Amino acid sequence: MNVFLWVIVPYLCLATFVVGHVWRYRYDKFGWTTRSSQLYEDRMLRLGSPLFHFGMLGVVGGHVIGLLVPESWTEAVGITDEMYHLVAMVGGLIAGLMALVGMVILIYRRRTVGPVFSATTPMDKVMYVFLGLAIVLGMWNTVLGATGLEHYNYREGVSVWYRSFLAFQPQPEMMAESPIGFQLHALVAFGLFALWPFTRLVHVFSAPVGYLTRPYIVYRSRDDQALGSARARRGWDRVGS
Repeated sequence: MNVFLWVIVPYLCLATFVVGHVWRYRYDKFGWTTRSSQLYEDRMLRLGSPLFHFGMLGVVGGHVIGLLVPESWTEAVGITDEMYHLVAMVGGLIAGLMALVGMVILIYRRRTVGPVFSATTPMDKVMYVFLGLAIVLGMWNTVLGATGLEHYNYREGVSVWYRSFLAFQPQPEMMAESPIGFQLHALVAFGLFALWPFTRLVHVFSAPVGYLTRPYIVYRSRDDQALGSARARRGWDRVGS
């Protein structure tokens, strides 16, 4: 069971993530969009979108540091274990709350604004469930660790398993020995990765980088007077003149 949960399932989800994006880009290139709904409603969007996106940036950044940076590296630059966990706890809770509140606002908007709700696909609805669960479980694990109810150092277990998984030398026993909260968080997160290519989340890989190198757009007036030296007359032109 440990091999199935912490080797087979993660690699299947990762393969679905990669192959799914390739398939969608090839066969649904025009659908590769977040389906912008700003024209339908923007009051709640102006509040919920920044909260969610900046919160998720913090969440992703915290996961990158926590999972990919070994404990020995932070100790080598003078960051103690207590200092690291304090920053991780405060930053993680703030980022998680921002993402969660923003997500609730966006879901409420999507459910109550008719045209926005009509543009929501069934796969997007499933994605919201997995994303919400992943955020809540992550915050739950953070709270348990901060209050001392869960004496577990994920950097010595979950992080080691994750790096071994990415190196294609998985150590499932490291994840099998972690608390149930971390196991559920990992499974939900991998489920979200498997759903990713078939939802609006694909817009994450649609950054308009081409705008930085494209040539300028030159606008030319079609008014003959504007092209010459004559000054345009003020006021209206008389009809029939």
